[in-house]
Amino acid sequence: MRRELFDTEHDLFRASVAEFLKREVTPFHPQWEKDGIVPREVWTKAGEVGLLGLGVPEEFGGSGIDDYRFNAVVGEEITAAGASGLGFTLQNDVMAPYLVGLTTDEQKRRWLPGFADGSLITAIAMTEPGAGSDLQGIRTTAVRDGDHYVLNGQKTFITNGINADLVIVVAQTDPDAGAHGFSLIAVERGTPGFERGRNLDKIGLKAQDTAELSFTDVRVPAANLIGTENQGFIHLMRNLPQERLSIAVAATAGAERMLARTIDYCKERTAFGRPIGRFQNTRFVLAELATEIDLARTYVDRAITLHNRGELTAEDAAKAKWWTTELCNKVMDRCLQLHGGYGYMMEYPVAKAWQDARIQSIFGGTTEIMKEIVGRSLGL
Repeated sequence: MRRELFDTEHDLFRASVAEFLKREVTPFHPQWEKDGIVPREVWTKAGEVGLLGLGVPEEFGGSGIDDYRFNAVVGEEITAAGASGLGFTLQNDVMAPYLVGLTTDEQKRRWLPGFADGSLITAIAMTEPGAGSDLQGIRTTAVRDGDHYVLNGQKTFITNGINADLVIVVAQTDPDAGAHGFSLIAVERGTPGFERGRNLDKIGLKAQDTAELSFTDVRVPAANLIGTENQGFIHLMRNLPQERLSIAVAATAGAERMLARTIDYCKERTAFGRPIGRFQNTRFVLAELATEIDLARTYVDRAITLHNRGELTAEDAAKAKWWTTELCNKVMDRCLQLHGGYGYMMEYPVAKAWQDARIQSIFGGTTEIMKEIVGRSLGL
């Protein structure tokens, strides 16, 4: 089905993103997979061509354009290139709303120029060893001591965790207030007591640095508070819909990419004297996937339109997130099956795509949590 979401300016931007990835990312990504991390130089190169700082005011080096469709283009093209190590969507889609919408003028001057040019890589630290989807289970504390907060705790599964220069940490500032006692504290690289653990060995997303972080009596200036003290949970709830929409965008693009590759494979691969695409079972599987992906794409594009108008609800974003990520995993599994034994070989893109896709129904809120959000909206 023909998409009607984008204008000419988005198409031109898409071409520039694709060219950048072809030139600066695709030839080197296999090595980054082995290294377990993407070099910092790629970030600054991306900043030079305008792939970072989307939505950041021009005075701080950003695009100055508040249009999520540009974010979607970056996410779709990264997925189409199989460049799963790049943390650009975390920077643009997840971190930007906090650093643009919740910071003081002084904080903006301090952080946004580097954020936009790629010299300042960011991360958000929510998950802990004992607290994943249940954010209210967070135990990291930030105790006010004069002009500082003293931060103690551990975080895990933090994307960009090794490369990050600025980490927004979710911590308890009022342990007796439950969900109304969390704050967002920005911790900068080199702060004493802030340590990075191992770069975690994952099933997929091998080139993406995902780390454990620890904070031991870390003294953070009170001037690094993001937003309002004890309103961190509310800040998170307001920004999570865009994060979940971003995941849905990538999941749908990933499903589209692998379906197209598998259709080509089924036209070329023969069995019993004819292309396997001519077998009815193969055609039915591909027809089912093509239909479901088109339906998902229609919903996601509509969600992007609503988000641009400020009308995307948490429930709508949850629906998009759980449905598209589950679909993406289904598509990867079916496509791998159609590749037969070759699908299990890492030299075939479907194998890597299958590995990379599995996390999508877990991070950003599990499928079960997404269904809980939708269920509550039904008055149940």
